[in-house]
Amino acid sequence: MNKLILTTLCVFFAATCAFAQPAQRPLFYSISFPNAAHHEAEVVLTVPQAPSGTLQFRMSRSSAGRYATHEFGKNVYNIKATDMDGKPLELKQSEGDVYTLDIHPETVKISYTLFANWTDGTYASVDESHAHLNMPAVILWTVGQDARPITVSFEGIDKYGWKVATQLKSEGENVFDAPNLQYLMDSPTELSNYKGTSWKVTNTDGKTETINIAAHSDDNQGLIDNFGKMVQKVVLEEKAVFGELPAYDFGEYTFLDDVYPSNAGDGMEHRNSTCIVETDKQIAGNEVDELSTFSHEYFHSWNVKRIRPKSLEPFNFTHANMSSELWFAEGFTQYYGEMALVRAGFHSVDDYTKVIGGLVNAVLETPAAAKYPETQMSRYSVFADAGVSIDPNNMRNMFTTYYYYGGATALALDLRLRSEFNLTLDDYMKAVWLAVGKVQKPYTIADLQKILGKLTNPKFADSFFAKYINGTDKNDYAALLAKAGLLLQKARAGKAWAGPVGSDRRRGRSGMAGASNDGLVIQSSTLIGSPIYKAGLDAGDVILKADGQEIKDEQAFNAIVDGKKVGDKILVDYRNRTGAHQTTITLEEYPYLEVVTYEKAGKQLTKEQQDFRNSWLSSKVK
Repeated sequence: MNKLILTTLCVFFAATCAFAQPAQRPLFYSISFPNAAHHEAEVVLTVPQAPSGTLQFRMSRSSAGRYATHEFGKNVYNIKATDMDGKPLELKQSEGDVYTLDIHPETVKISYTLFANWTDGTYASVDESHAHLNMPAVILWTVGQDARPITVSFEGIDKYGWKVATQLKSEGENVFDAPNLQYLMDSPTELSNYKGTSWKVTNTDGKTETINIAAHSDDNQGLIDNFGKMVQKVVLEEKAVFGELPAYDFGEYTFLDDVYPSNAGDGMEHRNSTCIVETDKQIAGNEVDELSTFSHEYFHSWNVKRIRPKSLEPFNFTHANMSSELWFAEGFTQYYGEMALVRAGFHSVDDYTKVIGGLVNAVLETPAAAKYPETQMSRYSVFADAGVSIDPNNMRNMFTTYYYYGGATALALDLRLRSEFNLTLDDYMKAVWLAVGKVQKPYTIADLQKILGKLTNPKFADSFFAKYINGTDKNDYAALLAKAGLLLQKARAGKAWAGPVGSDRRRGRSGMAGASNDGLVIQSSTLIGSPIYKAGLDAGDVILKADGQEIKDEQAFNAIVDGKKVGDKILVDYRNRTGAHQTTITLEEYPYLEVVTYEKAGKQLTKEQQDFRNSWLSSKVK
């Protein structure tokens, strides 16, 4: 028995004794990486004081912060059950990701191999450089034992030079505790030779909270330290919105940052940490881009992890978690994540106008926003949030992301509070924090409406929610933005437009790619109301000629459109399974909008507009 295993067992049995009276002893996970080069981990779950009757074990199908389902059970194999002496027990696979033990002793051990080769905020990855572990993708758990404390030991990681970065509570050398299954599943863990930087923030109550960055990237320590100073500015701007930091469970908050070109890319919030995965070569040269993810995810430590929708509490790991409140949980966070970068001095107002333009277009220029309220778009998250279906969908026409839909609503509410009530969205967010977040009371939409009514008046709140949250009315963004000296205008006034053809030559599915060899295949639904839609073209059609010219790719088609005027007609030859056809596309004006400053548009900025803008976008750090 080597020293590491001996230390681990000592810590485990010490923790066992501590919890034995009167609580049940903790469940114990040992995770090791003898075959890291081939993306495998070995996991052993020990269940002491196993309850009598049939025991059931399962992998998760969803993950904290992700709303669609994911089949994590596909990546575990070599699953075995034994007693403490290694005697095999009869483990039955009752479903794809569910296993049962009908007869068992008081202590049960379950062992399995995990394959992990996808680095993002949802899955897990293992290689000789690191183990990036999102726990729902890693942990086979005991059904009905959710409330039991859990101890996790990471074995043999010294040979790789790995350290452990996690929000789990340290109990010794590479041994950590979680109070229950929910907390464990909410605790991503990075094992690598990461570089770290930390700083302390004195909270409003006088207590000190420590903020950490653990960066697994090809950057030197000086770069990480300087980047930490940039993140600190964002942290303080967001603290100013709510008036205080959350009280982190162990006095610490950790950014787990993994940066490498082959990563999948992601940002995933957790209670006392966040998992940030970037596809850059390194942080150096990409600091401001990375800050966008840091800013968004850190705002979640208030909004969604503590200001928490009742629909997500508790989180169910066996199926998709549907919520009508994501326009607020994600959308308002999207708004603040970008605005905080302006307040912290990392984006100019001109930079920010591009962000605002994206929000406004999402609600004014998409078919879904015209027909469906943002509550319905929030519920569609169970399909849209990195869902794993492979068949085509019609999302272009029936879904608008709740990130931008809610972000646009946050923008409008902020500007209206400032102009109509001499209040701000910061005041509203602080009121929501005090009413439901700080006291950990899961909220409903009715709660959010009531809080707004108290801050303003019930009539305004009732109208706002009826029209813009539960209804499909749209705020007058042009008038609201003008108060800050920002002009909403056509992005390409007078320019011809046919609509997106939705081509993607990287189909990769057998029997599908050949149709594009002699033309431009339309591979997704055409946009409702666009000229190409009105002409009857849709997914599966192959455009052969446009205006008499052969078309081989999207660039060639767009070049023809760009040479035309609004109202011009383009004769299109196309083919589908019913044969060869012709249709005529009548070009329309490019519909999308942009936001520019009055100064850039050559308009006079008044002092009142400048003061409004400064009050809105200047730093709030005292």
